[in-house]
Amino acid sequence: MEQIPMPMCPRFEKAVEILSKRWTSLIVFQLLSGPQRFAQIDHALPNISGKVLSERLKELEHEGIVRRVVFPEIPVRIEYSLSEKGRALAPIFGEIAKWSSEWLPVPE
Repeated sequence: MEQIPMPMCPRFEKAVEILSKRWTSLIVFQLLSGPQRFAQIDHALPNISGKVLSERLKELEHEGIVRRVVFPEIPVRIEYSLSEKGRALAPIFGEIAKWSSEWLPVPE
């Protein structure tokens, strides 16, 4: 069955642009397990610099994918979590995990 090529949708293009930025998808994947502090995310992704992690979290917050909550304690505690928009990505990441398990070799 031949598929008819579809024109590129601007929304799809924007979604791919957001998620394909280096580290962004891994940060979202990490936050799928629940709210975390900066140090927890940083520890889980050891190859990312603190500066880049901070930039990506700000970008994801700006896009409405990540929520940043500041707890007025001493010292101040900040937690990052996925918004409803961010949690809606869970099935997509589940499918990527399934596809990668089936089609990609185990890294050495």
